[in-house]
Amino acid sequence: MIERRRSKLHGWGVFATTRITKNTRIIHYAGEKITQRESARREAAHLHRGHIWCFHLNSRWVIDGSRGGNDARFINHSCTPNCYAQIIDGVIWIRAAKTLAPGEELTYNYQTEGEKTISCQCRPNCRTRL
Repeated sequence: MIERRRSKLHGWGVFATTRITKNTRIIHYAGEKITQRESARREAAHLHRGHIWCFHLNSRWVIDGSRGGNDARFINHSCTPNCYAQIIDGVIWIRAAKTLAPGEELTYNYQTEGEKTISCQCRPNCRTRL
């Protein structure tokens, strides 16, 4: 249903290999479950390299996709995404926000709350910072 390959947005991306209908569960965001405190330490190192791998599960826990993660960690941010994240019973699912065509790159809004040090690359001249 999906594959990882080079992206025009940023580094690697994830692309539909078949038609994916709206609201389909595409992939879960896998990785090491860590505390918010540990996440703050790791995120500083990730951000320095221009990456966001830590996905906040709730007020206590974070999933670090850089350790034990899957291809979901390569889904790029977009201010006008075609996917969304949904947490069900402690599992972060990436779902289609619309029907996706084969070859279309999957994106979702990271909704970051941090230092806003990374420039968004979802479209030319985007002023959003992650």
